[in-house]
Amino acid sequence: MIDLLAIAVPVFGLIALGFLTRWAGLLSATAGEGLSEFVFVCAVPTLIFRTLAESKAADAQPWGYWAAYFTALAIVWAIGMALAKRVFATSHAFGVVAGFASAQSNTALVGIPLILKAYGDAGAVPLFLLLAIHLPITMTTATVLLEGADGLDMRLLLRRLAANPILLGLAAGLLFRAGGLKLEGPLFGLVDMLARAAAPCALVAMGLTLKQSGWPQERALLWCVATLKLMVQPAIVYALAFYVFAMPPAWAGVAVLFAAMPSGVNAYLFAERYREGVAFSSAAIALTTAIAAVTALFWMRVLGVAG
Repeated sequence: MIDLLAIAVPVFGLIALGFLTRWAGLLSATAGEGLSEFVFVCAVPTLIFRTLAESKAADAQPWGYWAAYFTALAIVWAIGMALAKRVFATSHAFGVVAGFASAQSNTALVGIPLILKAYGDAGAVPLFLLLAIHLPITMTTATVLLEGADGLDMRLLLRRLAANPILLGLAAGLLFRAGGLKLEGPLFGLVDMLARAAAPCALVAMGLTLKQSGWPQERALLWCVATLKLMVQPAIVYALAFYVFAMPPAWAGVAVLFAAMPSGVNAYLFAERYREGVAFSSAAIALTTAIAAVTALFWMRVLGVAG
């Protein structure tokens, strides 16, 4: 049986570090905001750049594989947004955060080690094919949904999008790859250090926010988001990957486990950036990470990769 606890402990450990340092007065109330801003402006765009710059073209484009995963992602994102805005009467920006937390998976800290332990070498290629486009697509989608919500004219919208660090990292990675350049030497060292800082710094910032803001008031919505993320999304992927689109069983299993991962830290970074749903996104990540210790094992048993 895969040791899910060993995978979850680093996540909670970094969140706890942020919480305890704020509780002990070692870090100020503004430390979380500054750390989150650094991650959003520098580390995550660099991570996106590195991912795209180092990606290799697949021998055959797995359109069915991507369609199964991203169709489910779009469905749960839309449901999460609709629940937040229409049932719980939140703002549009809060709804985008709720949808983001419902759909975007924690891959770096939880997904990669779990999926590779479950499927070994057979899961490496399909895992990478999702990793290469998952973060760019979800961050870009969230940015466009929020930035374009106010009925802005196209020129103003394009200017705001062009200045967004996430989209700048996306564009730089695509141009770097299109130019046939290689990420190596001192440049790789710089990029790699910044990219690796994204997840741990974001989790520490989350802990600081949880101490500062406390548990959110939207607890019913929080449980809805957790259900969408951990059960509904992987269930839709399972149906599409095994019964609609043709793909190897290992690929279908990787897509299901990828979807079954807890909410990713980028939902918190996005919320912090736009000052909307910060406590909610932090709580969603903590809650789904805790529950995933049980639900991920359920999905692995369904897939036949856990005893």
